[in-house]
Amino acid sequence: MYKSIFNQIKKMIPDKLYLKLQYRYHFGETLNLKNPQTFNEKLQWLKLNNRKPEYVEYVDKFAVREHIKNTIGEEYLIPLIGVYDSVEEIDWDSLPNQFVLKCTHGSHCNIVCQDKSKLDIEGSKKKLRKWMKRNWYWYGREWPYKNVKPRIICEKYMVDESGNQLKDYKVFCFNGDPRIIQVDINRFTEHKRNFYDLNWNYIHESINEPSDRDVVINRPEKLDMMLKFADILAKQTFFSRIDFYSIKGKIYFGEITFFPGSGFEKFSSSEFNLKLGSWIDLE
Repeated sequence: MYKSIFNQIKKMIPDKLYLKLQYRYHFGETLNLKNPQTFNEKLQWLKLNNRKPEYVEYVDKFAVREHIKNTIGEEYLIPLIGVYDSVEEIDWDSLPNQFVLKCTHGSHCNIVCQDKSKLDIEGSKKKLRKWMKRNWYWYGREWPYKNVKPRIICEKYMVDESGNQLKDYKVFCFNGDPRIIQVDINRFTEHKRNFYDLNWNYIHESINEPSDRDVVINRPEKLDMMLKFADILAKQTFFSRIDFYSIKGKIYFGEITFFPGSGFEKFSSSEFNLKLGSWIDLE
């Protein structure tokens, strides 16, 4: 009851004030919106001031597939098994032994099934129903999510050369230009997040998750193609992160993100936060 009341009160707070309060909560600092300098500050500024209607399509995990098809090509999409407007529409018996279910209107709402015989289907339904009721806009005021239609997609289960995981290659693009690559590995065990420049030199910095120079992450075979596609997809944006997977020498699109960590992630150094912020030209 109290949680419900709190959530209703929270929704009454204007975006600008809400972001200032959240910034204070996360960093113990005052959010500078008049003259933002850091990466995190500029992401908050962009939430309030860069509201292009097409961003709603780009963050929608189902709708963005049409955009990808029309820009870089349908062959770079992970094969789609089904799309559902509700949990009740899912025919679990007809699903393959391995698959991934994703809610289209938010983040961190995935069911990864490696063996359907071991999957807690009722537990999965409960999670999906809970996620389908959420509007991710209210958590970080990432405005593109406010009007995304809640749906569930089922995609083919994919793994890379490791045989048991997918590395996320996340290209950070500043005013449309790729500048650095974040690589996430072992997301469900010992999560590591390394950064590399465009020549695949390790960057001794981290954001929110530990980096590890001793973890060998080879340069993707088709890194140049990833960067080319990121450049195409990031056009006309102040900042966007374009995600890919590399599987058996082939590239697959992951997602487009405008506000990594909602702009509330902790940097290993203030210098790195300022450097990335300096790459976003808000003029």
